[in-house]
Amino acid sequence: MMIYPAVDLLDGKCVRLREGNRENTTVYYEDAVEAAKLWEAKGAERLHVIDLNGAFSGSMSNRKTIEKLIGAVKIPVQVGGGLRSITAINEVLELGAARVIIGTAAVMEEELLEEGVSRFRDKLAVSIDAREGYVAVNGWVNISELSAYNFARKIVEKGLKNIIYTDISRDGTLRGPNFDGVEKMCNVEGAKIIASGGVKSLDDLRALKAIGVDGVIIGTALYTGDLKLEEALEI
Repeated sequence: MMIYPAVDLLDGKCVRLREGNRENTTVYYEDAVEAAKLWEAKGAERLHVIDLNGAFSGSMSNRKTIEKLIGAVKIPVQVGGGLRSITAINEVLELGAARVIIGTAAVMEEELLEEGVSRFRDKLAVSIDAREGYVAVNGWVNISELSAYNFARKIVEKGLKNIIYTDISRDGTLRGPNFDGVEKMCNVEGAKIIASGGVKSLDDLRALKAIGVDGVIIGTALYTGDLKLEEALEI
C-alpha cells in the first residue's frame, strides 16, 4: 500500500479544501514547492499533486508551479486537475510527471479516455470523485447520473487499472474514509484503487490496507499534524 501526501495547488499555494468547496479553503504553504520538499524529506516515496484552478476552469493553471515542484524533488509525482485533452496530458508528462490523472474528461469524452489508455496506459490514472455514490465533474461542482462503481468497471473494461477514488463528502473533514464505498470499488475486478478522502488516523490506514487498496492519499491530516507521515509509512 503506497502513501501519497497530497499537495493541492491554488494560485501557486498549497491548500486544502473542505468537501471540495472552494469557499472553504485553508492555506498551509504560500509556496507549494516547500510542502513537496517537506514530504520528500520525511520519507514520502510519491506525491499527489492537483491543480485546483485547473480543475475548476478546465485547463492547467499552475504550470510553472508544477514544473518547479517536479524539478525540486527526486520522487515520482502524479499530477491532475483540468487535464482534458491529449495535448494537456502530453504537456504534463513533458514536465516530468510520473503519472497523469484525468477526471472530468474521462467521464465526458469517451474517445479521449480510449486514446489516453492506448497511448499512456501505464502513466495514466482516472480519478473517480463521488458524492453519495455518483460521479462528480467540473471540479466536483456537478453530480452526474453515473455511479462510481459502474464507471470503475467501464474504465477497467477499457484496459486501465489505475483508479483514484475520492468520497467528496469526506475530503478535508477528518471524519474518516467511506470504508463501504472504498470496499465496493475494490471489488471491481482488475482495478487498482487509490483511496482518498477523510483519512485521519493510523487505524484508518490499517482498515484501508485490510480492504485491499493499492494506495492512500493523505492531505489534511498531515497538514494538521493529526497523522505523522513517518508513522503512516510504517504501516
